[in-house]
Amino acid sequence: MTALYVGLAILALLLLIGAATSIRILKQYERGVQFRLGRVKDGARGPGLIFVVPLVDRVHRVSLRIVTMPIQSQGIITRDNVSVDVSAVAYYRVEDAVRSVVAIENVAAAINQIAQTTLRAVVGRHTLDQTLSETDTINQNIREILDVQTEEWGVKVTVVELKDIQLPESMKRAMARQAEAEREKRAKIIAAQGEALAAGELGQASDVMMAHPLALQLRNLQTMVEIGVDKNSTIVFPAPLMSTIQELGAFLARESAAASTTDPQVHTNGARTAA
Repeated sequence: MTALYVGLAILALLLLIGAATSIRILKQYERGVQFRLGRVKDGARGPGLIFVVPLVDRVHRVSLRIVTMPIQSQGIITRDNVSVDVSAVAYYRVEDAVRSVVAIENVAAAINQIAQTTLRAVVGRHTLDQTLSETDTINQNIREILDVQTEEWGVKVTVVELKDIQLPESMKRAMARQAEAEREKRAKIIAAQGEALAAGELGQASDVMMAHPLALQLRNLQTMVEIGVDKNSTIVFPAPLMSTIQELGAFLARESAAASTTDPQVHTNGARTAA
């Protein structure tokens, strides 16, 4: 009886060990590729509880979550022969668990290598200005090329973003000088436009003052009031030169006319006296 009990205990222990080795639990984001004697059985398995035959089946776990993969900095020469260092980041996820295991040995390493090569090729087809200003287009081109390459691996590249673009110091200084010159050009254009507008307004004001001479005197008085705020100043306010010359000319003309009308009367009176 004792030997029977021992045998039953050993059998129960073996059954427990066999049950433990034949059960696999896959998480919600995992799929299992089950190989039975080296062949894929029933496609992707899971999530949840799956049973395998010990020593016969092998299960390869595959995560379906999005993977963040940094693309290390690449020394790239742009189309206009400028050397830049560009780094990026790619996001991908496995869509077909079976193909990601059967079609390629290491998905992450393969995508990393093909992403570096694609980044170098795409950026090299653009100039420096395009690389800095058209990042969305470059990201889209890289993602489309990676999608074509990784489709047969059962992988979908969702996003590719350029993360950092390092420029040579000489190029940074040249771009700074260019930006400074551009700002100076805009400042000069704005100043010239302001002078043109001011000249137009001053022309209109002079026309109004010519039509209304008292407006100039009122403006002079207003200027004196504004200057007179500071009571410690001495103001020398010249009279309008042109109006003074005109008044002087009118005075001389009146005097000449008066003299020409007075002289004939004097000669006439003298003639009468002699007679």
